[in-house]
Amino acid sequence: MKTRTIIIIVLIVIATPIVARLASNKKQLDEKNKPAKTVTLKIPVKVAVAKNQLMVSQVIKTGSVAPFKEAKVLARLSGTLLNANYALGDHVSEGQVLAVTDTRIQQLELQKAESNAAKLRNDLDTYMELQRGSAATPEQVNNIRLDYSNAVNQAGQARKNLADAYIRAPTSGIISARQAEKGVFVNAGSEIATIVNLSKAKVQVNLTEMEVYQVGQGQKVKITTDVYPGMEFHGKVTFVSPQADQAHNYVVEIQFGNSQNTILRSGTFVYADFSKNASQELLVIPREALAESVRNAIVYVVEQGVARQRKITTGPEAGGMVAVRDGLKAGDQVIISGQIDLRDGSRVIISK
Repeated sequence: MKTRTIIIIVLIVIATPIVARLASNKKQLDEKNKPAKTVTLKIPVKVAVAKNQLMVSQVIKTGSVAPFKEAKVLARLSGTLLNANYALGDHVSEGQVLAVTDTRIQQLELQKAESNAAKLRNDLDTYMELQRGSAATPEQVNNIRLDYSNAVNQAGQARKNLADAYIRAPTSGIISARQAEKGVFVNAGSEIATIVNLSKAKVQVNLTEMEVYQVGQGQKVKITTDVYPGMEFHGKVTFVSPQADQAHNYVVEIQFGNSQNTILRSGTFVYADFSKNASQELLVIPREALAESVRNAIVYVVEQGVARQRKITTGPEAGGMVAVRDGLKAGDQVIISGQIDLRDGSRVIISK
């Protein structure tokens, strides 16, 4: 009996650590099999507060002066230039005769055409008289009338050819180039001179998408140049391109008066100031808060640790700040850094 008891005690002593070890292993397995805790990733962002402030619209662009008009003086007839009454720098008026080509052939053609027309006029009168006496048929009279009409047209064309020998200025301005000299033979359509009209001038500048929406047709523009320090030329917008170029810029043209006393020559470097003097209090945010283009302006606003996407309507821009006309209110926290990783509803943490 004692032996049996001893055996039982020995077995209990041996089994106890084994059972304890199995229990420990089971606990460890249960811990491993527990679902992993979900960790919500918070994206670090930087924010700025939408605020009201006074803003003056400032858009100053650079460009160069171009003539209001530039015209090529062309020969209308082939022939030798008998006269060339113009020189570089001459001021000419529209319609002024600048050169004359040899007109001897045209004069002979005109004399021949006028003589033929006069003869047919007499023939027509004679046959009309004969028709009244029944000595000529209506068909004969009509044939001569048709011949006379054609002769009159030929005489008119000959007079036009003679007039075309006189090469006239197509516009008023200054002779800026002279391509032909007296005594040379020119073909019809040949360029003999260039005239630029600087009584007015124009400037073309490129505006960005943000800037072009601050400019309108007829808007007044201040033109300045380093050539005349302290002097202002007053122009207005005459054209705003409806379509952007490949660089996403919009061409805007300004015209302004060009005084003879302080004339700006073609190619002069100038500054076009579109700025408006009036200032107004607007809700503004930093330019870098925009996640899309100005036309499709979107920002992210932080609300209780979550990024919420907002579509906004923008206004003028100045000093790196963009006015917001709709979609935000003062005090909203807009994200200015870290938007690339955001989606509507992303959890964020504001970093300094």
